[in-house]
Amino acid sequence: MKRYRNNLLTRLLSTTAVAGLVLVGGCSASTDAASPAAVSGTGGPASPPATTVHTAPRTVPAGMGSDTPDGAFPRTVRHFEGSTTVPEAPKRVVAISTGQADALLTLGVVPVGSTRGDGADLVPQYLKDDFPQDAARVAKTADLGSRLAPSIEAVANAKPDLILMNTAGKNAKALYTSLSAIAPTVATEGTGLYWKQDFLLVAAALGKTGQAQKFLDTYHADAAKLGTSLNKPVTVSFLRQNGDRLRVFGVPSFTGSVAEDAGLGRPKTQQFAKTSQDISEEQLSRADADWIFYGVQGGTAKASALTKAPLWPTLSAVAAKRAVPVDDDVFYLNTGPTAARDVLATLKQHLQP
Repeated sequence: MKRYRNNLLTRLLSTTAVAGLVLVGGCSASTDAASPAAVSGTGGPASPPATTVHTAPRTVPAGMGSDTPDGAFPRTVRHFEGSTTVPEAPKRVVAISTGQADALLTLGVVPVGSTRGDGADLVPQYLKDDFPQDAARVAKTADLGSRLAPSIEAVANAKPDLILMNTAGKNAKALYTSLSAIAPTVATEGTGLYWKQDFLLVAAALGKTGQAQKFLDTYHADAAKLGTSLNKPVTVSFLRQNGDRLRVFGVPSFTGSVAEDAGLGRPKTQQFAKTSQDISEEQLSRADADWIFYGVQGGTAKASALTKAPLWPTLSAVAAKRAVPVDDDVFYLNTGPTAARDVLATLKQHLQP
């Protein structure tokens, strides 16, 4: 069974690269519109876009997905753990991994079971708020345990006819084998950078690729509109505190991809080829930019650990009252399409004149 693995370094092209880049085969970053160029320094003005590279892939990797028309079953889906046949339109779908419950609800499917991140709710509040029409069914979602080590017994008890998982941060082959013994299972790649291709892969399994693509097309147009509506270039910073861990997020991250889609600049301190980098309170200057969007797991009740740090008031964004507390679930914990729309809405609310 062929597995489709892609090294991040071969798929990720730095936003500081010059134009005229040579892209690697079907697994390269998308090249159909502009991405933000490097900025001159922390919080400094962004230069006009200099490349046409999208860090977050906008299509499924070459050879993946399904050739069967939308709505037609059985359908065969090629994914990150091989190939799976879905015999009929799924009615009881289980979401094992980050962002998949979001993807399902975005496509009009309520999961019958889901997992939870460490210290997180089974169904994030933003999904309850964004899909009130599904509240009664969402409330009945079965708890399948943790995202990295779900309860196989609980999954079986949910009686799924389709299971979704991803391959990030776990023994994916072993988990896929266990889940496939219960029901047809489709594996996406996982991590925030790949939220668009993973959304399309979930849609391929459901026979809803056209619906997913329409959602992404509208999202991309709205993101580009935000960028062109600004009176001047701005830089945005993404900062998260989870317990004692403090991180800034780079371009190849979920929130970083949304900022890139909108053509927003990033401070030089956040132009690295990783999802995030840990910093200490003494390194808070690395979080500075024209605007800071910061999340704290546990909400505002725990935000004082960050906002009372000695260096916090020295940040230019804080001094200018441009440090914005955000929903941690939306910006940093869930990497789905509806979360992306909510991130974009927050950016628009604060950045648009």
